[in-house]
Amino acid sequence: MADLREKIAKAADNLSAYPIDVAKLPKNAQNYAKTIDHTLLKTDATEAQIDGLCDEARSYDFASVCVRLPWVQRAVQNLRGSPVRVVCVVGFHEGTQATSDKVSEAANAVKAGASELDMVLNWHQLKDEHYDEVCEDIVAVRKAAPSQVPLKVILETSQLSRAQIIAGCVIAEAAGAQFLKTSTGFCGQGATVGNVTLMKAVVGSRLEVKASGGIKTSKDCRAMLEAGASRIGASSGKQIVDEIKGGSSKPQADGRFMI
Repeated sequence: MADLREKIAKAADNLSAYPIDVAKLPKNAQNYAKTIDHTLLKTDATEAQIDGLCDEARSYDFASVCVRLPWVQRAVQNLRGSPVRVVCVVGFHEGTQATSDKVSEAANAVKAGASELDMVLNWHQLKDEHYDEVCEDIVAVRKAAPSQVPLKVILETSQLSRAQIIAGCVIAEAAGAQFLKTSTGFCGQGATVGNVTLMKAVVGSRLEVKASGGIKTSKDCRAMLEAGASRIGASSGKQIVDEIKGGSSKPQADGRFMI
């Protein structure tokens, strides 16, 4: 506990904005598509909707589809032969499930073919400063999947203070996560530029940041990438890319599109 508290305090005391290289931002619709996790997490999703999600992901060449565990195997089958990955959420969306349940869910997702995991940390425990428990929960899920399966830790930033977001970032990194993710999209406000900027400032180049929740337009998407996100979680991926395709055919000098 003392070690985590020291790391959190040090991170808070040494924050500085992470420099974003605008030259590396996406320059066309295809590049933007490769940042998007095309998402369908409704509890009442149907087979037809999952099939449609995968068809769109394949057609638009999104980074991945993001689904709940019951749909992983179907998504994997739909996307066989495609570079589009399948992401499964774990502990979704509350984050309060027993660690053993999260471990089982993660292991079953990988067995079904998931190539990435998006796990909700127990943000209730984080708010109560039970840092060791939060860390152990993430570590257990990390150990449940092969090292080549990236783990994204969802903070649920809308429910956290600035100090708590910093703590969550530090703990997720210490536990072995590869990504930080803002939100589930099911609890309060989703991603904000301020929170993405803060998360990137904490972890720098060591971890990537996924902005998720409420990202519906190409302008939203661009703002999150400019703030430091490298992946976008959105159910509106098709609309975002279509907007870019319908905008200026050439980016500005800084890589942004006139939309």
